[in-house]
Amino acid sequence: MTSTLWELVPDEWRECLSSCRREIDELSDLMLQSERLGVPCVPRHELIFASLEVAPQDVAVVILGQDPYPNPNFATGLAFAVPTDTIPIPGSLRNIFREVASDTGRESALDCTLDGWVEQGVLLLNTALTTQEGDRASHLHWPWQPVIKSILQQVVEMNPKVVAILWGNHSKQFAELFDPSSVIESAHPSPLSASRGFFGSQPFSKTNHILSTNNRPVIRW
Repeated sequence: MTSTLWELVPDEWRECLSSCRREIDELSDLMLQSERLGVPCVPRHELIFASLEVAPQDVAVVILGQDPYPNPNFATGLAFAVPTDTIPIPGSLRNIFREVASDTGRESALDCTLDGWVEQGVLLLNTALTTQEGDRASHLHWPWQPVIKSILQQVVEMNPKVVAILWGNHSKQFAELFDPSSVIESAHPSPLSASRGFFGSQPFSKTNHILSTNNRPVIRW
């Protein structure tokens, strides 16, 4: 690593994350140790906090997944997103687009980068922001939880009615941080679990109903 993990935290998030500076420094050390052993981490260092390009006060919706794609060509730092022109797109994202079409009655106008959601205030976050290259879920035991908790607490402080879309059991552990009336939970969209409660869960129309009820702009999914 040419920079410490703390140096990569966007300025607008540093104050809220200062409470878990010790864990961020520990994460930085773990990444360095891993890479010295020849075990690369994904995504690329400069992309680890890419989801935090949305300022905390601008977050209208949080989509919380598990961890990054273990393929370094896929992981962008935004949960579920992949780079432009990725073929084929990963199964989780394919299932998300399938549910958008089923839920809203029309195909998503977005490309696979999901930048259009980010521009509307959707925070695409994972419960762990790194994983080992080629090995899914390998960093879930690293001290990412206090970091993610601090991020979410800041979002809720700035917008108490923020909508939380929690996909998978790792995400559901953060449900208590949100207003219960603004939480939408289901199985993860992964091909391994989508048929066990993700398909048909209607997270996108439910989100827009909550936003509309709270006089917030709806999301163009």
